[in-house]
Amino acid sequence: MIRVIVADDQAIVRAGFTVIVEAAGDIEVVGEAKDGYEAVELALRLRPDVVCMDIRMPGRDGIEATRLISADPGVHVPVLVVTTFDLDDYVFGALEAGAAGFLLKGADEETLVAAIRSVAAGDGTLDQKITRRVLSEFAGRRTTTQRSPDAVAQTLTGRERDILGLLSEGLSNQEMAERLFIEPSTVKYHVAGLLAKIGARDRLQAVVWAFRNGLDAA
Repeated sequence: MIRVIVADDQAIVRAGFTVIVEAAGDIEVVGEAKDGYEAVELALRLRPDVVCMDIRMPGRDGIEATRLISADPGVHVPVLVVTTFDLDDYVFGALEAGAAGFLLKGADEETLVAAIRSVAAGDGTLDQKITRRVLSEFAGRRTTTQRSPDAVAQTLTGRERDILGLLSEGLSNQEMAERLFIEPSTVKYHVAGLLAKIGARDRLQAVVWAFRNGLDAA
């Protein structure tokens, strides 16, 4: 069972969210928070598999709450940002704070459930409506700031660079396996090794790292 905390300042939204995700059968809402303060407290105390976090909340907002949850060295609780706002600053702020995924509230029920499962599994997720814009913007920021390649980037093997490029395209393990003519289990092995090498928590953070180091698919 995937244990989830829902953080949103509107009670009706939290209630509706709970009904939708618990209908999936393998997801349980174990806590609700009306602001960022409660979200952080519950996340650190309950240690859920995923925190579904709204961005705009009174007091401490979702971005700051995400940063505090992600920064705690003794806790690994991935955050899925679920919001009505797809403004660039919110998306970038959430990713840079350490969010494992970003999803718009307009997404259908199946997409929401799939996103929670993906984040819980350590894969991360990014709403397809904003993926290319977000990645392109990260590429632009990389060029503007003229970042020097991370030293770790120089140690990547050819296969690891292939995997990183395909991750940047948003491909699944099965799709990467078909592209590279290898088994999905082999892809999974390479992805796990790549994440460990670059110090990324999940696939989404690996993509952010790739763009910052000029190793994206673009």
